[in-house]
Amino acid sequence: MKEVTKDTFEAEVLRSELPVVVDFWGPQCVPCLALMPGVEELEGKHGGRIRLAKIEAPKNRRLCLDLKVLSLPTFLFYKNGKEVDRLSGTVTLQAIEESINKLL
Repeated sequence: MKEVTKDTFEAEVLRSELPVVVDFWGPQCVPCLALMPGVEELEGKHGGRIRLAKIEAPKNRRLCLDLKVLSLPTFLFYKNGKEVDRLSGTVTLQAIEESINKLL
């Protein structure tokens, strides 16, 4: 899982040739931390067909505002540089996997 910031978002997410799942998380967000190991496993499971990126929300507040990320955890799904899906609030690994399958 690649750590992305406001400075690398365009290159790593918007210009990616692969579909990208962006995980917005925070160090105080218990659900975020609980999901992280499972999300990292999903990247391996779909090896080479998707890219996973994580953004530490408190360190990238401007980017969160620009993308209308208002709660954690939030997952944004990008294909060809465009947001095509979004999950936020009570997020499950199953819901993330379903959105990944739609992305592919």
